[in-house]
Amino acid sequence: MDNNYESIDNALNIKSEIVNVEKETPIIKVESSNNDIKKDYEYTRANLYSLIEKGQEAINGIMELAAESDQPRAYEVAGQLIKSVGDVTDKLIDLQKKLKDVEEDTVKTTNNVTNNAVFVGSTSELSKLLKQGFLNNKE
Repeated sequence: MDNNYESIDNALNIKSEIVNVEKETPIIKVESSNNDIKKDYEYTRANLYSLIEKGQEAINGIMELAAESDQPRAYEVAGQLIKSVGDVTDKLIDLQKKLKDVEEDTVKTTNNVTNNAVFVGSTSELSKLLKQGFLNNKE
């Protein structure tokens, strides 16, 4: 067998062979992504509800502390917590919009219409097809 590594083989006093190994490509099974989207939506929604509830508890606690201590910093923290909980509730609404968009996209992708078709062939084949098509349509 003639190979490019003869000088290395001679220097190391070994005999090598090139072996071709065929790699098998693994088959990956992808389940319905619609089910995954629904699971992710439910998980995210549950987390957002949990964050909102914990935020409400924290707001109640900091408001009591602020009322007892009369410190401006406590009221500032309460304001930041209220803003954070409000942001999370906005994310909950955004989640609804995103789910609706994803569902619309999946419907659009399943109903694709091809408007532009490409002919692969010679001009003589194309002209024959066009002549046959025009003759069949006129009759």
